[in-house]
Amino acid sequence: MTCRSPHRELDLLISEIQSILNSLTSGDDERAEAVVPQIASLGETAIDSLLTLLESPSSDHRWWATRALAVIDHSKAQDGLQRALGDEDPNVRQCAALSLRLSPTPSAIPTLVNALQDMDRLVARFAADALAAIGPAAIQALSLSMGSPDPAVRVEAVRALAAIEDPHALHALFDALDDPSPLVCHWAEQGLERLGVGMVFFEV
Repeated sequence: MTCRSPHRELDLLISEIQSILNSLTSGDDERAEAVVPQIASLGETAIDSLLTLLESPSSDHRWWATRALAVIDHSKAQDGLQRALGDEDPNVRQCAALSLRLSPTPSAIPTLVNALQDMDRLVARFAADALAAIGPAAIQALSLSMGSPDPAVRVEAVRALAAIEDPHALHALFDALDDPSPLVCHWAEQGLERLGVGMVFFEV
């Protein structure tokens, strides 16, 4: 029986990762997407290379690095997604916010709350969805966001609060009924009704 040497194993791993990176940066979306399952199987081993790719001057490369990090269940991958949420390209930020929604983690709350202010409203919407997916742990931060002078931020914050459907959000939802924005009031009403108190409240 013959055994591969550790150096041989390392060389093969480096070669595999480089092949994956070549596919991710090929400019061919089908080729890039095809190697995503390989990245998932490599897991933590591929993270450092993907984090380096996040620094590429090419927004397409950064987008695929973000897409790839999303399939790795590791705190360093989550950190990379949060970093991508501050990318200069809105497409990269959208990918990061959507990825954080699919892999919700409380550590991302501050970054996601900041993203509610994003000029790209799709980024802000995905960030609100990610906060809603995190659940009750995000209620305090979302309630504070209801004090924003920007009505667009308040809309996304109250929409997330409504989606969480937790009694701890009641105070913020009731306060939102006095908001000057009709959309904020709409989502506050939706949230109260989902909690089973909306209709009773409005009949009084």
